[in-house]
Amino acid sequence: MTGSMRSRHLDIADDLRQQIAAGRILPSERLPSEAALADRYGISTVTLRRALAVLQGEGLVEKIHGKGNFVRRPPRKIMYVGGWGTLDPWTAAEPDLRVTIRSTAVQAQAHLATLMKVPTGSPLVQFTCLSSEGESPHGLARVYMPHDLVPPGVLDDTTCREAATRFAFLGRPPTTAREAVSARFPTPEEASALRIGDTSVVLSITRIATDLTGRVIEATLLAFPGDRIDAVFTTHHVIDERNRKG
Repeated sequence: MTGSMRSRHLDIADDLRQQIAAGRILPSERLPSEAALADRYGISTVTLRRALAVLQGEGLVEKIHGKGNFVRRPPRKIMYVGGWGTLDPWTAAEPDLRVTIRSTAVQAQAHLATLMKVPTGSPLVQFTCLSSEGESPHGLARVYMPHDLVPPGVLDDTTCREAATRFAFLGRPPTTAREAVSARFPTPEEASALRIGDTSVVLSITRIATDLTGRVIEATLLAFPGDRIDAVFTTHHVIDERNRKG
């Protein structure tokens, strides 16, 4: 019984997938209600939801709370330019790309204190920046700055908002920036903000910016859905003058 139920929901997923591929159901179009689809296929809503879960896991269908199931548009990739960490100008200038920013005062605990190289409990300001295109989130940044380095009225500042749109530095330009890149599963907070499954892969970038004295002036935790981002890193060869003279 279990085996037949499993194969039935996969058959339905195959049928819906073929309809999407053939263009009979268009990108951004809402699917019929779960009850209507279950009635059409002559199955229970439990089996129908299993079929939809398969398509959601593949990124073909997106469930929007309170609205229903929609065919997802093929993801348009954005480009992250490493080194000085920013979205490329073409991506950042997209008219449909909007960024929401909110700030909150936090205290440096555990991992954050280590990243910022400050004592536990030190006052920080966290800026959460979420970029979206229509209903589709593109990237999440959590930027941490020492409280005493945050410019007054930073969220009202046009330059700051432009920097947030590019995921660039919110504060003063750093002397050095170090980025660590990894692919991993999202945290529950990231999965919710980016509207992806908890088994989807995100590109995670941890960027640490320091000033001339070595003080960490900004730590940024970036997370991008793996299917919506390309990252490009360019290395500049530095010629050692001492070796050159030799």
